[in-house]
Amino acid sequence: MKIKKGDTVKVISGANLGKEGTVLKVYPKTNKVIVEGVNKIKKHAKPTQSNPDGGIMEYEAPIHASNVMIVEKKLGTTRIGYKTITETVKKKDITRKVRYSKKSGEVLD
Repeated sequence: MKIKKGDTVKVISGANLGKEGTVLKVYPKTNKVIVEGVNKIKKHAKPTQSNPDGGIMEYEAPIHASNVMIVEKKLGTTRIGYKTITETVKKKDITRKVRYSKKSGEVLD
């Protein structure tokens, strides 16, 4: 999954089209993400000890990862790819797999 917790994303389809927010949680098995302020739902809650009034609560529901795109600060929405980078640390070659922006070519991690 190319989207990680903490990424800034923009919704590209559905009822919340055009909204931006930060990824709060990622569900890789179902390929869904929870984005802050996007896809809000209302749930009725019974009174409990922690919430004695009960009432109607608002939550962010998961949205499919294919409906969001990562936003870069400079260029806006961009696609994400993976590439390997070889670095020399203390005379040893270390290869890492990193995410990069396909628009600018910059590493995102």
